[in-house]
Amino acid sequence: MKTLLLFLFIFMGVFMSATDAAEVRKAMFAGGCFWCMQPPYDKLPGVISTTVGYSGGNLPQPTYEQVSSGTTGHYEVLQVVFDPQKTSYPELLRVFWRSIDPTDNGGQFADQGPQYRPAIFVYDDDQRREAENSIKELTASRRFKKPIVTAILPAKEFYPAEGYHQKYYQKNSLHYNAYKTGSGRAGFLHQTWPEANP
Repeated sequence: MKTLLLFLFIFMGVFMSATDAAEVRKAMFAGGCFWCMQPPYDKLPGVISTTVGYSGGNLPQPTYEQVSSGTTGHYEVLQVVFDPQKTSYPELLRVFWRSIDPTDNGGQFADQGPQYRPAIFVYDDDQRREAENSIKELTASRRFKKPIVTAILPAKEFYPAEGYHQKYYQKNSLHYNAYKTGSGRAGFLHQTWPEANP
């Protein structure tokens, strides 16, 4: 009897872990300085976690200094782990568009260079299709006068950034707010999306 109960407990634990894993999905976005990409997702219901880091290049385990050189091929990115029962991938895309300038493929605001280019890194065909549809919808909205040039790329290995970059907006709020304003991001977003960035 004890053996049967032990088996049932183990089976249920494995089953629940597999079920939980099946309900969790990942998304990855590049939108210039990764400090500025974390806050809007952290406050979105259904987001389980966010981590800033590097992806898109071929150098394993890159450091901030290496990526900042613009020679590694990596982008500054944000990886989002979310519950699709509570939020959708199209909703994550909506937040993405309202956080960047999708018409600048040379960087974002004051930060120019390959590591600051905007991109949507997709993990599967469904994400690619939804990303392509969101670009079509954004283009049709005529919100921007210039073409949408944000790339859609297959997700590559994600490398978490150094600890001091994680939740930077919480650890160094004064510097973060000064940077967001001084870089031109805050003003651009307020002008472009006044309803979302009061």
